[in-house]
Amino acid sequence: MAPENQTSVSEFLLLGFSQDSEHQPIIFGLFLSMFVVTVLGNLLIILAISSDSHLHTPMYFFLSNLSFADICFTSTTIPKMLVNIQTQSKSISYAGCITQMYFFMVFGSMDTFLLTAMAYDRFVAICNPLHYSVIMNPHLCGLLVLVSWFISLTYSLIQSLLMLQLSFCTKLVISHFYCELAQALMIACSNTIVNYILLYMVTGLLGFVPFSGILFSYIQIVSSILRIPSANGKYKAFSTCASHLSVVSLFYGTGLGVYLSSDASSWRGMIASVMYTVVTPMLNPFIYSLRNRDIKRALQKVLGRTLYVQ
Repeated sequence: MAPENQTSVSEFLLLGFSQDSEHQPIIFGLFLSMFVVTVLGNLLIILAISSDSHLHTPMYFFLSNLSFADICFTSTTIPKMLVNIQTQSKSISYAGCITQMYFFMVFGSMDTFLLTAMAYDRFVAICNPLHYSVIMNPHLCGLLVLVSWFISLTYSLIQSLLMLQLSFCTKLVISHFYCELAQALMIACSNTIVNYILLYMVTGLLGFVPFSGILFSYIQIVSSILRIPSANGKYKAFSTCASHLSVVSLFYGTGLGVYLSSDASSWRGMIASVMYTVVTPMLNPFIYSLRNRDIKRALQKVLGRTLYVQ
């Protein structure tokens, strides 16, 4: 690309879902509702776990971290989109775009690692119940979360620093509702080969390695459940991991929809992105509260205490 076609970037334009002004109030109301439900639902899960000493176990420790990551994951994209709709603007500053990319990658990666840690927790609980408290000790749980944070922060920082080295052409339009990394790379003028190599290599690793760990854990879990003689015993064992399995299926199913989409800026690609970035974090609290008696009881106590105070 010729030098005269390059420019000093001050902002990008996010095209979003629709150019029709008639659709904007509907989109605003829909996404505001989903965002509020996501934040409140996950905050209730965190509050229920922290306030009930019976839930101070490895599984709920990971779940509270997952709820926190989901709140942050959704908060990196939706508030800016809502502000843009309300102000009838499509712009996002250069620094804001890079920052949004960074935190989107951080919390997206954290979700992946935390789901893997939760799968390992269920594997130990079902396949090695006698050694569960020894293996899943507070030190290991804390270490797993810290390592997850370290990898997520490091990868996101490297990718963001590489983005800062790129120059952009005069067409600074991102065909998405947030600063999606692959879309931003497409409008860069300078050589993006290193960015793409890192993107596909790390995305593959962050997708394949954790998913392989989850798959291995559940193969072992199913094998152990099938060896349980009674039907009631099988049901109880499976019920302890049914919620996690539902969340994993939803997360990876929608995630694959995003990355296997031939055009992320198409309606199909955007809908897959919404499912991945908004709908999945919104549904997680419902999945865990509806299928888990302990969470139900803790939520009833929290809500009952709140109503009593009022």
